[in-house]
Amino acid sequence: MTTFWIATLGTSAIAFALKYSGHSVPERWLSHPKIQRINALIPIALLSALVSVQSFTDKTALVIDQRIVGLAVAITALLLKAPFPIVVISAAVSSALVYNWF
Repeated sequence: MTTFWIATLGTSAIAFALKYSGHSVPERWLSHPKIQRINALIPIALLSALVSVQSFTDKTALVIDQRIVGLAVAITALLLKAPFPIVVISAAVSSALVYNWF
């Protein structure tokens, strides 16, 4: 068995243990207001980190390219309270135009 498979099986076992232990947490711990506020903010933090990494990096280097234009257009559309499909389409189109222009 190679190191890759040992790492894969070990990671799978750890993920299963974490998910199983999550179901064993008492309800009174989860109903605490501070825990509920933290749980509400976790997806926002993860999505922000994902957008940052995907927008400003290329493999291991920081870059500034057409993706930043798309992100700026998306943020502007969100501030103008545009519907989600319009936000996505406008960001994609502006990013593609800048990519093809330069």
